[in-house]
Amino acid sequence: MLQQNPLFLTFLLSFTIWSWGTLDGVVSEPQLSEVKSGCSPYNVSDVTIFNKNLNVTMRSLREQVSNQSKYFATAQAVKGNNPAYGVFQCRNYLSIKDCLACFDFAAFQIKNNCSVAATGARVIYEGCFLRYESSIFFDQSTDGGNHIVCGNRVAKNSTELASTVQKVLKNLVEAIPRIPGFFAATITPVPNSNNSNIYAIAQCLETLTQSGCQDCLESGFTSFQICLPSSNAKIFYAGCFMRYSTSAFFAANQTTNIKRILKPGDSSKKAIIGGVVGGASFILVLLALFALYSRSLSRRVHRVDILGATELKGPVNYRYKDLKSATKNFSKENKLGEGGFGDVYKGTLKNGKVIAIKKLDLEQSKKMEEDFQSEVKLISNVHHRNLVRLLGCCSKGQERFLVYEYMKNNNVGQFLFGEHKGSLNWKQRYGIILGTARGLAYLHEGFHVCIMHRDIKPSNILLDDDFQPKIADFGLARLLPRDQSHLNTKFAGTMGYIAPEYIMHGQLSEKVDTYCYGVVVLEIISGQKSGELKDDDEGQFLLQRAWKLYERGMHIEFVDETLDPNEYDAEEVKKTIEIGLLCTQASPAARPTMFEVVDMLESKGGLIDHKRPTMPVYVDPNLRP
Repeated sequence: MLQQNPLFLTFLLSFTIWSWGTLDGVVSEPQLSEVKSGCSPYNVSDVTIFNKNLNVTMRSLREQVSNQSKYFATAQAVKGNNPAYGVFQCRNYLSIKDCLACFDFAAFQIKNNCSVAATGARVIYEGCFLRYESSIFFDQSTDGGNHIVCGNRVAKNSTELASTVQKVLKNLVEAIPRIPGFFAATITPVPNSNNSNIYAIAQCLETLTQSGCQDCLESGFTSFQICLPSSNAKIFYAGCFMRYSTSAFFAANQTTNIKRILKPGDSSKKAIIGGVVGGASFILVLLALFALYSRSLSRRVHRVDILGATELKGPVNYRYKDLKSATKNFSKENKLGEGGFGDVYKGTLKNGKVIAIKKLDLEQSKKMEEDFQSEVKLISNVHHRNLVRLLGCCSKGQERFLVYEYMKNNNVGQFLFGEHKGSLNWKQRYGIILGTARGLAYLHEGFHVCIMHRDIKPSNILLDDDFQPKIADFGLARLLPRDQSHLNTKFAGTMGYIAPEYIMHGQLSEKVDTYCYGVVVLEIISGQKSGELKDDDEGQFLLQRAWKLYERGMHIEFVDETLDPNEYDAEEVKKTIEIGLLCTQASPAARPTMFEVVDMLESKGGLIDHKRPTMPVYVDPNLRP
């Protein structure tokens, strides 16, 4: 592969030069923070030939950055039957020295993290992006490598900030595809603020078409909605990068004047509507609107169908014998647990990658056979930091398997009610509450198809190495019959968490998930299971107890006794309890959306008056539909 010693020395030198550089007084942020990386689970047929080609490709990429001062480079070496294609891109606001250092670091990481036989790999840093494959991929805009990072700080003038960010990003989405090099940086003042500005940039791979760039940026713009009103956010897609912040991260002289591109009335749709005169023009408008709608629909379908490469590709069709071997024939010692959709096993593939395999328990039907592949393909394209990644699937006769990324810290339920009970501190619990809300908000409104989970509970919220929550089993309810799924509690919900309108009348909406989420929030705070009586004199169920303590202003009495009072802020806890109660209101209309929940959790201070909860509705966990 790459020659290790010279490359490593080059990296060390470049890293030293890079550290704490400045741009016209703007201090560079560390750009080597890793965002995402992946290695292909597949191997090339001839390692020797492929690595010779890969060496040539990597050398060419580096030379283009170093000798030609390029921020974007592609290269390929196609000798033999194992070609190597590569793409490297830097953020255009970096210096060339920083860009080169980022390349060296990325190349070094890929060298050490991936097998020499892997058919592809990628690594994404804040400052650059490096990817290679054994097949050409230069025109891909969105795929399984998509990633979004939301800042944790919310600006004081959040309303004005959110409005300004929306406008800035919309302008960039419209302008970038028309700019040579597909890059622009802007600085926009925030109204009614003390000299606050929005610094924003967007860029696409230069190998994309204008429409490909547009598709990527539009998809990224949609994803950004979950971050607002955070003071900063970034999206890292296979074909584009967008970032905004209230803090300067590029020099003022690097901005681009996009006003000349955003001319009033430039939109063809506005021009047509503005020119409507009489019946003939009206027909033209209808035809134009229909064409625009068809184009939009086509773009959406195109985005869903685009699948990435390497480990980030989805869904991979795994062989049954490989899964059988990985789980030691689905042995008991490899069984992680049981869920509404089937048993889950831990597996280790031959390349050492650890995975989680769900053996689906679904009734067989012709419709299920037809839907399985398309639904799994849809689910595999849902990507968010708070959602468990679906890596692939497997079909063996009448059996169906789903392969997920493995979470070694198990699920939230284990830390609330299981063997690790009492080990979560308040900061970790609050992080789980917020992260779960973000994941649900993305499922409901951030993805191009609204996905309702229907079974949010602690055992379906997994924890990664840093105890960040990742929602599991999302989208699986789509495999159920549409007219009967609300009656099947084994698959479409767990008693004690299900919203009353769903369990009693089969009324399904996103607010069903909101209700489940509210119950989980109260469980996380109290350490009490929803369907169990509190072991005290009053012997109340979770919602009853939470409401009565809230009415008396005794919120803190609801907090898990294992939590150290010195580790949490009483007002923050009170607000979070009230949010949980808001989510469990009797009327679905009275419950907030998950985007509103995220906003309430991230905002400072208590809830506003008209957001005060009323008595929640309680469903007896022994009740059956």
